[in-house]
Amino acid sequence: MSVESTGTVDFKVGTDTYQTWYKIVGDIKASKHRPLVIVHGGPGMTHHYMLPHETIFAKTGIPVIFYDQIGNGSSSICKDAPPEFWTPELFMDELDNILQALGVENDFDLLGQSWGGMLVAQYAATRLPKGLKRLIIANAPASMELASIGTDQLLERFPPEFQKSVRKHESEGTQESEEYQALVSEFYNKHVCTIDPWPKDVNTTFELLMTNPGVYQAMVGPSEFNVIGSLKDWSIVDVIHKIAVPTLLISAPLDEIQEISVLPFFEKIPKIKWVELQNSTHLGMYEEPERYFEVVLSFLNNTLV
Repeated sequence: MSVESTGTVDFKVGTDTYQTWYKIVGDIKASKHRPLVIVHGGPGMTHHYMLPHETIFAKTGIPVIFYDQIGNGSSSICKDAPPEFWTPELFMDELDNILQALGVENDFDLLGQSWGGMLVAQYAATRLPKGLKRLIIANAPASMELASIGTDQLLERFPPEFQKSVRKHESEGTQESEEYQALVSEFYNKHVCTIDPWPKDVNTTFELLMTNPGVYQAMVGPSEFNVIGSLKDWSIVDVIHKIAVPTLLISAPLDEIQEISVLPFFEKIPKIKWVELQNSTHLGMYEEPERYFEVVLSFLNNTLV
């Protein structure tokens, strides 16, 4: 029988206190297994699309911890926060805080997907958390510059008129237009999630992102075609060699996050295994669930070869 609990923890930033919402599947106090903390993408998305990872508890008894990063979902929205409020350091502080509040900071595994993968990789490389035992980086770049090169390479596979329309809207600042949003959707349907229609929990996350787009717009911009937010120059290529724990890298050939931006992880992290999901794009837990969870569970159980 599944044991689930939800709650919030206080997260202090300067003189302000925010709330981080969490959901635990399993019993982190009674379990003999090390908990797995799931860090969702975005920035500015929610945990909902990561819920397939509940199956990890069902199959192994490993407790799984989800949380909504502040700025969306059931955590504090912070609508009045200025763009400069939203930084990787803020979200690493939040991760530190929830680990300590839940009492798992001395023994835990991390799985970050997309922006969440960027965040956990930076966290592991710069905070060097002593309690981190295993790290999973899924569908994430080591550099936004390299990620943008990969996106441009994918865009070049689309018809010339598609590319022209994308660049026209970006140069004119009309990314809110229906035409531009339709172009984004067409790209996403080929390189984010190929399932038609999109799964309910994926739609829930994107609907909440559209309701509260502040974090995404501040850190990314109007779209991932042209990153102009604070993450534009983000890179951890020069520090990822400091990640000392066993690491699993997951990617896919048709993922919006292309190999060029994933490769530095493989080249620089000492203890790493890299698995490409051949029948997925950005959301392998939906597009190729059997293979995705086989790889994740084998890694967590130390049997991946």
